[in-house]
Amino acid sequence: MAKRAKSAKRGRKRVAWTKAHERELKDHSRKKTPVTSIARAMKRTAGALRQKAHAMGLSLGHRR
Repeated sequence: MAKRAKSAKRGRKRVAWTKAHERELKDHSRKKTPVTSIARAMKRTAGALRQKAHAMGLSLGHRR
């Protein structure tokens, strides 16, 4: 097997949650914005948003 090139795309680096990010997530939760739209806007994965929302006690639900 060939080794991967060093220039190959690596996984995302962790970005810490700031108070502003938490406030933005809370606002999106109130507005019932679809999770995929929030993910694109905040440059985070849908899974990361769901995990944080659950930890904060927010509901993102199954929005399409």
